[in-house]
Amino acid sequence: MDYFENIDQTVANALREDIGDGDITASLINAGQEARAQVISRQTAVICGQPWVDEVIRQVNPDISVNWQVTDGDLVQPNDSLFTLGGDARDLLTAERTMLNFLQTLSGTATRTRQYVELVQDTKAVLLDTRKTIPGLRLAQKYSVKIGGAENHRMGLFDAFLIKENHIQAVGSIIESIFKAKQIKPGVKVEVEVETLAQLHEAISAKPDWIMLDNFTLTQMEEAAKIAKGTNIKLEASGGIESSDELLKIALTGVDYISIGALTKHCEAIDLSMRFE
Repeated sequence: MDYFENIDQTVANALREDIGDGDITASLINAGQEARAQVISRQTAVICGQPWVDEVIRQVNPDISVNWQVTDGDLVQPNDSLFTLGGDARDLLTAERTMLNFLQTLSGTATRTRQYVELVQDTKAVLLDTRKTIPGLRLAQKYSVKIGGAENHRMGLFDAFLIKENHIQAVGSIIESIFKAKQIKPGVKVEVEVETLAQLHEAISAKPDWIMLDNFTLTQMEEAAKIAKGTNIKLEASGGIESSDELLKIALTGVDYISIGALTKHCEAIDLSMRFE
């Protein structure tokens, strides 16, 4: 997956909504005045978003110099310097908020992901993101999840089947849904959501690639892992998983994957600051 395929458009849209027809406050500064600035972190964080920062600078003024002291995936502490900038003072200030918005949001996603990954690092379970991302930032947040140490689920509605309750209701049955998916797109991953152990047995009989266990209890997950053993079908736990204690217990049930919407939808932006030197 090319996480950067739409980065120019994403950044252009962000700059357009911020700058509009011109940065009127920056116009207070004399034209051509040069400045240097430093961006620091105000808290412990996993840094993520360098490509988006670089693209903001490129679009605002490619003559601005950017010197990074960190790379994506680095863990930083309060007051650590992330990068320095040098160039036209007006343009530095015009780029500041959009640049920091990308960096603090993506770093927040990577930081939360790293925290969750570390909780289950001694288990076999792999953490996955979901499609619960900020509109327009799907690829950016999926990139942040990878930087944080987890894996991506499907990117969107186009690259894998995920047959859920409403699909099953509309088609008629779990088995028929899986059968039709294999006919429509042979070779594409087919995952089906089940809500009971009886549905699990039904799904296994149709041989999907993955089965999502929706809101199963810990006991039901353990039983599901026993039932699916030896089938080559992967089990994914899903459904409101947010507390660290709950996450570890789920990871120990024997499921292969745990999908967590909170990685992207509950991210807390990292506190960053830019100051002129």
